[in-house]
Amino acid sequence: MSAPAPALPAFLARHALLASFLLGAGATLALPPLHFLPALLAFALWLPLVRTAPSPGAAMVRGFAFGFGWHLAGLWWIAIAFYTDAERFGAYAVPAVVGLAALNALFPAAAAFVIRLHKWRSPFAAALALALAWSISDGLRETLLLGFTWNPLAIVWTPFPVFLQAAAWIGAEGLSMLTALIAILPGAALLAPATVPRRGPLIAAVLLVLLGCFGLARLALLEPAPAPGTRIRIVQGNIAQHHKWDPEKRTLWLMRHLELSTEPSHEPLDIIIWPESAVPYLLEQEPVVRELLGRVTPEDGYLITGGDRIDLTADPPVASNSVFVLDAHGTIRARYDKVDLVPFGEYLPFRSVLARLGLEKLVYGSFDFVPGPGRRTLHLPGAPPFGPLICYEAIFPGRAIDAGDRPLWLVNVTNDAWFGASPGPFQHAAMAQLRAVEEGLPLVRAANTGISLLVDSAGRRLAELPLNAMGVLDFALPPALPTPTVFRSSGGFSPHLLLLVVLVVAAWHEWTCARSVPPWAIEKRHPRQPAPTRSRKGSADVSPSHGLSPARAADNSPHASG
Repeated sequence: MSAPAPALPAFLARHALLASFLLGAGATLALPPLHFLPALLAFALWLPLVRTAPSPGAAMVRGFAFGFGWHLAGLWWIAIAFYTDAERFGAYAVPAVVGLAALNALFPAAAAFVIRLHKWRSPFAAALALALAWSISDGLRETLLLGFTWNPLAIVWTPFPVFLQAAAWIGAEGLSMLTALIAILPGAALLAPATVPRRGPLIAAVLLVLLGCFGLARLALLEPAPAPGTRIRIVQGNIAQHHKWDPEKRTLWLMRHLELSTEPSHEPLDIIIWPESAVPYLLEQEPVVRELLGRVTPEDGYLITGGDRIDLTADPPVASNSVFVLDAHGTIRARYDKVDLVPFGEYLPFRSVLARLGLEKLVYGSFDFVPGPGRRTLHLPGAPPFGPLICYEAIFPGRAIDAGDRPLWLVNVTNDAWFGASPGPFQHAAMAQLRAVEEGLPLVRAANTGISLLVDSAGRRLAELPLNAMGVLDFALPPALPTPTVFRSSGGFSPHLLLLVVLVVAAWHEWTCARSVPPWAIEKRHPRQPAPTRSRKGSADVSPSHGLSPARAADNSPHASG
């Protein structure tokens, strides 16, 4: 008689789809702002749901349910943006969030389908494979889903800089992969027969300890004496989105930024930074506004601000979401145009089709923004060169800077007022924080309603203004790392090297099991065994594997460990 197959917990076995959805939704408790890391164990319970699905198609449905729960619970706050103009867009809020979650759920669905195609002999290898499949499919969202690669697993570590340091070597994608491994490997214990060692949880714990030890060692080596740096002020105006473009109040909002910029400081300032779209006028066409901005700009210093740019001479007009740098004379010294535009916010995808259905973008104006030519490093006399990032341009791993012209710091201007007091601004800030570690550069983040941040080159938050607060933040710019990080030096290849290593380990472990044991998955699908023959003494013959049936032999094989 063959060994009984490992049984799923009763609720998981009876309600696989509901359990998958609830596990996906529950796992989001590990994301900002809660960072409840034990919630990551939901991924461990997802593994047996995928592996014990009766077919690849059933596994795909369970993967979709898990992904739908993960993205619905992680992205529900996007609906808030539709209610900033409820009359025009409120009816789209729920369908948009449900549709976005469903589109994102296709990627874990594909991951589960691919994993279930193989009859895994090793639970350990199956766990490694699912972590790889999750990581690969999650990365594909950047290219296949209009650039919406929100909530990578790496952001669960942002309150704990020790665990972020691996991103300097393997990037946020590699750190997300390690996080997936740590989360999923304990699930291998649920697939392994009770008679064999269950090593999955132990290996996950070892990976977590190694991740922490690496971070401690790196931080110890990155403790240079702080050098006096450029004095910077962040202005956080805290203007609600439904007021921001009110024609009758826009002068008041400009005056608020001007007044905050002139508040006394303990030391002379070199640079003042305003958030995205802080100037509700077209700077290039408004000399009076430029003069006002010049009056609050430090002498021999600069004001960096977000603002819209519209070329009215073009037909149709060309609009850009831009960063402007002005001097004390109100002269525009540099400009950067946003490259990565927000779909449905700054442009309407598939406009020729969707516009006929009555859809339009959320921001005001009948024409789309156009992307800028590419990432730039802005060089200004007497100031360290910086790399500007507008809004969600800071979420993309490996794309924060012009690699051929390395800046000395990053400036991220954003307006998260669209999303109110929800998890959205916390998640956005966490993803921007990862760029500092990847590039080895300090990051200065100016957000209209928060969260404004100063992050050093090791990803540590040195100062911040909380969400929905008005104020200023003054500080000296910390130094950049003298040389690019391993991640940057590899051209972003290091995460792929990690993927290859994990793939080889999974393949090797599965191959060694295939040589020594029959597939434990097949045992479950083919429980009927040939009737034992009787010897002349009337006793049943046994297999040659030391008197054990093939399934029992598999259970005692060291290669079938979980």
